[in-house]
Amino acid sequence: MSSELTDKKRVLKAESVKQKEPTLLVDVVTTFPEMFEGPFGESMLRIAQEKNIVQLRLVQLRDYAEGKHKLTDDKPFGGGPGMVMKPEPFFNCVEELKKNSPEAHVILLTPAGTKFEQKKADELSKKKHLILLCGHYEGVDERVRECLVDEEISLGDFVLTGGEIPSMALVDSVTRLIPGVLGNDESIRYESFQSNSLDHPHYTRPKIYRGHEVPEELVSGNHAQIESWRKQQAMQRTGDRRPDLLK
Repeated sequence: MSSELTDKKRVLKAESVKQKEPTLLVDVVTTFPEMFEGPFGESMLRIAQEKNIVQLRLVQLRDYAEGKHKLTDDKPFGGGPGMVMKPEPFFNCVEELKKNSPEAHVILLTPAGTKFEQKKADELSKKKHLILLCGHYEGVDERVRECLVDEEISLGDFVLTGGEIPSMALVDSVTRLIPGVLGNDESIRYESFQSNSLDHPHYTRPKIYRGHEVPEELVSGNHAQIESWRKQQAMQRTGDRRPDLLK
């Protein structure tokens, strides 16, 4: 019952994908699958799908709703403003998706979750199947949290309209860590947060631009000197901007 995007700017058509099991399968459960057209059809996410390293599926939650009108939300018990997402669609959907994949890891994107960090992205990149639940409105019925979800994740201490944008960020962050997605897997080692520090400054041609010159160490040809400069700059930048990481 899941709905996979088939447009070239979304998820690739099945016949164009190599017939092998992807390293990671991601199901995004949402009532707004159209929001993912651009992010899932461009850049590294598109390449990861072309290589069949990652398979991204958009699952319309309304397909699993009950009743004539396929409602996914209702008024909260006890009164109050807003609407709450109903439990039945989520239960029906997750149980269907896990029939052939009982080990699937279910994540609810919510402001009440644990703050998403690079260490968690690395951990999730080693999973085989992720199911991301996008909440909306005032939140989801508490029974979804209690009975279906393995963990709750938040992008930070702020509130968004729904879980769609956080799920896009999570998928992008996790996908790029899977071997074979980036052109050079070695580059991941030097990125921010991989070693509890921010990344060092980067420069490219021209050597001098509007009076600003590239540091002499980077054009010296001395690899030991370059590496030393980069480490020193990374630590200095981290100390200035994110001293909490050094602790």
